[in-house]
Amino acid sequence: MDLNSIKEKPIAILGAGGVGKPCAADCKLAGREVRLWDDPKFAARTLKNVEKSGIRISGPQTNLLMFERSGVAFMDMVSDDLAKVVKGAGLVVVTTVALGHESLFKNLIPLLEDGQIVYIIPDNYGVFLMRKMMHETGFKKDVIVGGWGTSPYGARVVVKGGVPTNDINIIDRVCLMRGAALPATDTDTFIESAKYFPPFDPVTFSANGDDFGFQKGDTILDVSLSNINPVVHVPGAILGAAVMQNFELFGQKKQNYSLYAHALCPAIAQVQVDFWKEEEALAKAIGTTISKVDYEDFFSRSSIYGPEYMGHGYRVPFTEDYRYKQEPYGDGPFTLESRYVTEDVPIGCYLLSQLGKKFGVPTPIIDSIIILANSMLQRDLTKDVGYSLEYLGIAHMDRQQLNLWMREGVYTKA
Repeated sequence: MDLNSIKEKPIAILGAGGVGKPCAADCKLAGREVRLWDDPKFAARTLKNVEKSGIRISGPQTNLLMFERSGVAFMDMVSDDLAKVVKGAGLVVVTTVALGHESLFKNLIPLLEDGQIVYIIPDNYGVFLMRKMMHETGFKKDVIVGGWGTSPYGARVVVKGGVPTNDINIIDRVCLMRGAALPATDTDTFIESAKYFPPFDPVTFSANGDDFGFQKGDTILDVSLSNINPVVHVPGAILGAAVMQNFELFGQKKQNYSLYAHALCPAIAQVQVDFWKEEEALAKAIGTTISKVDYEDFFSRSSIYGPEYMGHGYRVPFTEDYRYKQEPYGDGPFTLESRYVTEDVPIGCYLLSQLGKKFGVPTPIIDSIIILANSMLQRDLTKDVGYSLEYLGIAHMDRQQLNLWMREGVYTKA
């Protein structure tokens, strides 16, 4: 695939939320042609005034490289017409929440063109789902599909009076990204293409050895296992629920609450370590790898996110208030009805539990977190969402067949 044309073609950003809006503005401020799309069901709210006012990036943008890109960006196209946004684009960047992947992919797959590269940020098993749907529909075009383990930012859409604005507060910029394609034979080209995606510029510009830069995932499952959202978000939200729900009783404003500043503690960090060890055992049993972490990083208010933007050894002690002492707003979650639970449990945790049962790896910590979340929310989160190995098209595969699919793109039918 010729990557030279990628840097000349428009970038299509699909999704106008906390990942899509900053990505779109970042690309435009870097001088690229940008098209921003959102689902017609949400566009009246999420795309409101974007054409007139643009999208503003501000915030501390903390990172060890001191990389910053701020200002107001006006998109070249803002639309809820998916065909118009995708036509002729080089990079097609999916930033919608995982629960919206299936409906988007049904409409997106027929529109894709030879030579396009699809990013799913963060992956959350989205590449498995998209490739399964492509296989089922007989898709034959020369398209690369891959996922990234995390968003390029810790960012929030500024909300005023319950209304989301077009103002984005970027708290930090990630300088380390792990990615892979399905099949893995496309991964080298996939990662090389990231040099033409401006939100990854801090990663591209990194020259700090193992601390920063692009990490090549062994397989796409490696990337999903390496996603640190479930291991940080879910134990932090569930086990720290008392602090969150009593926050205003302590004389604090609810909007100033932050899981990192107020809920994390050594006891929760130990649960997170044991959660991660179960993931490491899963990767080994399946025959793939997982991102290497230093367990000591969990015992920090910055958790294992810190090294992604500040390098190895960056830890904020639990005795400090962390960054939110200087920020006007915390970053939540402000309720258990948050994606930290309602997405990261049924997708992140539940799929890990299923993989454990399939490959004979005990996952008692992960299973316990799921049970507690279901009890606290008084419903079966895993049943509500329906994410499963069957849904991803891999439940019937043994270890060898799964690796053949991930590495070479050879799909074994049920």
